[in-house]
Amino acid sequence: METKKKENQTMPNESFKVKGDWDKQSKALKAKYPKLTSEDVKFENGKEIDLIKRIETKLDKKRNEVIDILKTNQETVAKAS
Repeated sequence: METKKKENQTMPNESFKVKGDWDKQSKALKAKYPKLTSEDVKFENGKEIDLIKRIETKLDKKRNEVIDILKTNQETVAKAS
């Protein structure tokens, strides 16, 4: 039996890769989620997992929810540019 991914639904093991201007994306995240600090959204290349874990903890969300938030934010910032 094959499981299909619904549009905009993240599979549990799906990863997130930062694309585009992370500075703009992180500012948008902090504006939408005031709990997040600059340290929470600090990003280093190849360390997306660390970023996701910090945001999970701060927002008290599950990994797939955080990935959805990040992807939606990334798309929104890209469209606004």
